[in-house]
Amino acid sequence: MAKLTTEELIEQFKELSLIELSEFVKAFEETFEVTAAAPVAVAAAPAAGGEAAAEVEEKDEFDVILAAVGDKKIQVIKEVRALTSLGLGEAKALVDEAPKAVLEGAKKDDAEKAKAQLEAAGATVELK
Repeated sequence: MAKLTTEELIEQFKELSLIELSEFVKAFEETFEVTAAAPVAVAAAPAAGGEAAAEVEEKDEFDVILAAVGDKKIQVIKEVRALTSLGLGEAKALVDEAPKAVLEGAKKDDAEKAKAQLEAAGATVELK
């Protein structure tokens, strides 16, 4: 097998759906025993004798979960395709497997917009 350049690999990844790319990342992590997650900073403990101030971190990444399809399944499939760029068969499979994550690690605005679009199509959606 010929060695692929970085540009060729990027072009191949562009052709994958989000689900296929997610599966690739998981397989890559398992094969090479690495993680693609960004490092998380650990908060320092408060000084001795002081009160522990509980800082609440606002969540900035959300999973959009399709909880129930509703009675307009075709409209929901169309919205899933628009949001994820999945093919028709993949989108239908995702909708059939509800409850299922449509988007993972989405920004707050994107997650709320996706939720609104799916609910307008008749689906029940949760943000986690």
